[in-house]
Amino acid sequence: MIKIKIGISSCLLGVNVRYDGGHKLDLFLQDTLGTYVEYVPICPEVECGLGVPRESMRLEGEPDNPRLVSTRNKQEKTNLLVDWARKRVVELEIENICGFIFKSDSPSCGMERVKVYNQLGIANKTGIGIFARIFIEHFPLLPVEDEVRLHDPILRDKLIERLFALKS
Repeated sequence: MIKIKIGISSCLLGVNVRYDGGHKLDLFLQDTLGTYVEYVPICPEVECGLGVPRESMRLEGEPDNPRLVSTRNKQEKTNLLVDWARKRVVELEIENICGFIFKSDSPSCGMERVKVYNQLGIANKTGIGIFARIFIEHFPLLPVEDEVRLHDPILRDKLIERLFALKS
């Protein structure tokens, strides 16, 4: 059986790439869905050059065009991540991936309802992670989900159906 190739946030496969040196292993994605797909693990923050562990990051500014800023030192990393992401989506196009599973709430990978802090430091859950936004804009027809939404059996079935429809 030829496996469907999809991108996934590396931390969801148990890779220690998060800011605190940890991961967010999702056993359903690894053990169940993983038997039918070939994952292309990606951690935007590590791949763009940020280390592990690293200072936590958050989105600040306007939800449609937020800045990626470290929470303690307030170092802006937006351009670093955007430049990397624009190159990476072109590479993923060549790899012929059929979709992506993002890490929810992540300032780089969250696909919806990501916190964006305004100038007063008040968070609104109206953002999209920087890499997720660039990916979705580059691949508007590919199915995408996050690991939290995939706990809903209806959404999970729809993602799987769309993935298999793309490969048939």
